[in-house]
Amino acid sequence: MDTTKKAELSRKLIRSGVLLFLLGLLTGFVISIMQNPRMGLSSHLEGVQNGMLLIIFGIIWKQLRLSDSALQWGYGLSLFGAYINWGTTFLAGIWGAGAAMMPIAGADLLGTTLQEGLIKFGLGSLSLAMLIVCGILLWGLRGKATQA
Repeated sequence: MDTTKKAELSRKLIRSGVLLFLLGLLTGFVISIMQNPRMGLSSHLEGVQNGMLLIIFGIIWKQLRLSDSALQWGYGLSLFGAYINWGTTFLAGIWGAGAAMMPIAGADLLGTTLQEGLIKFGLGSLSLAMLIVCGILLWGLRGKATQA
């Protein structure tokens, strides 16, 4: 991938990270009105932490030695995993659900079958996505650093 395209993806990751960080901060203002404030706190923390993670990914993006396809997959899966992590826990907090997958934050609160299914799918798919992203990034950081 040419350096211009890498720089563009890097900037997009950083911008997306700042947006997710902001969403995490804003989530902190609505924790007390959620059906499950403990899950709301989890959502707040996921937004802030995953926002920082995307910013870090953006910072290292230009150093990756990967094919165009691997860079695109890493980019897409990074965004998917980070935003679904925040969104799933946010919905669980609003719904008062999620104890099936997150018993501590879920506080024994179970939602409808559909809600619990969406939470399970979200958490399962984001976990797989982020494991793949870590593998892609580790592969892209292999070898010796190249001089600019």
